[in-house]
Amino acid sequence: MIDRLLLNVLEWAAGHTDEGRYSPVAIVFHWAMAGLVAFQLGWGWWMGRLPTGGEKAAAYELHYAAGVLMLALIVGRTAWRALAPGPINDADKPGWESVAAKITHYVFYVCLFGLPLSGWLMVSASGRETDLTLAGLIPWPLLPLQDLSNGRLWALEALAEWTHWGLIVTLLLLIPIHVGGALKHQLVDRDDVMHGMLPVLPKPRRKASPWRRRWLALERRTVRLARRLARLSRRPTARRSRSA
Repeated sequence: MIDRLLLNVLEWAAGHTDEGRYSPVAIVFHWAMAGLVAFQLGWGWWMGRLPTGGEKAAAYELHYAAGVLMLALIVGRTAWRALAPGPINDADKPGWESVAAKITHYVFYVCLFGLPLSGWLMVSASGRETDLTLAGLIPWPLLPLQDLSNGRLWALEALAEWTHWGLIVTLLLLIPIHVGGALKHQLVDRDDVMHGMLPVLPKPRRKASPWRRRWLALERRTVRLARRLARLSRRPTARRSRSA
């Protein structure tokens, strides 16, 4: 019964994929995670500026609960992606942009997994005795670190804190790159990438826009400049080898 239901759900998702769109489940995961990340970044910045007291403690509790929800969502999103892969669209065309998009995608996943995990480790190593909660409703246990010495707990907490901050900085760098790439697909390339994740957005008509021509011209100039710099960097090496 459960196997048949799962197969029906996967066939339903595959129908959306065949049309070049993500399934509604994948779309909900994507935008729910995007909203939660935006909330966590803004909330974390705000609560760090609160004076010590009850309001700050309550703000941290909400941050912890949202972090556990973030971990549950990214695990669910990864499992769904493994079961129902997304469509192959114009972002998968061969070239440096496709490679850059894949690298950005993988680094995003590292951040989205690493942030809640490092936060979970940080809280568990801080000496907290009460469990966390999933969305403030379901108990979420702390990591079993109670047998470690205080020195090791302090070291783990410091490592988790530095990892957390490093991933936040990485995420802040990735977000404008990701948004800029999505806007380029919609406004410059005028392809189907954004329509696949945001079906309410009309699919742009294929035409050579002025922005597209300017982008291609800039890309050609950048490639020529990179090749010129590469040739210049090789010349001193060749001269030194001949003189030797």
